[in-house]
Amino acid sequence: MSFMELNRTFLIYLVLLHCFIIAVSNYLVQFPIVVFGLDYTIGTFTFPIIVLATDLTVRLSSSSNARKVIALAFIPAFAISYYFADFRIAIASVAAYAIGQFLDVYVFSKVRERIGDNGLSLNSKWYLAPVVSTFFAQLIDTYLFYGIAFNNSADEFMRENWLTIANNDLILKLIVCYLAFLPIYVLILNRSFLYLKSKTL
Repeated sequence: MSFMELNRTFLIYLVLLHCFIIAVSNYLVQFPIVVFGLDYTIGTFTFPIIVLATDLTVRLSSSSNARKVIALAFIPAFAISYYFADFRIAIASVAAYAIGQFLDVYVFSKVRERIGDNGLSLNSKWYLAPVVSTFFAQLIDTYLFYGIAFNNSADEFMRENWLTIANNDLILKLIVCYLAFLPIYVLILNRSFLYLKSKTL
């Protein structure tokens, strides 16, 4: 029995959250910026939220429910991405999203099994699953997206700089995930466990 059974309404909210983040990120990825002398896109700061949402879904519910959210978000995410960006970016986005997130779910679940995480409390190695799964998911997602979207594209700046931007993007995403989202992750888990205990008293 999972810690939190996903009902239809909550499932819809998660799918909408994924679609919203993808839409915003795909629109913002078209705007390069320079931070501390390095090239990024604004979308770098928004997309990592999906990883947090996916890992929490696996942790609080199940990997099958997380995969269900990813599958249900796939088609509407493409439609929304195509509306806010061009066809090539939309294709790159959903391809990177699906492969990256399915990989995230797989790695996250396998690491949890290896460390004996039963999902009902935080053990001393609770951070390993989100740290390892986030690294591989962001690695695949970043290079797959930029490679499909901007390699030999009509956008001269992005065509010539996509690999550099992808390198910078990956580093910054990992920093954001580890320094900002990891504390949020454990805070939400602790609040959830406290809520569960209050319901069982």
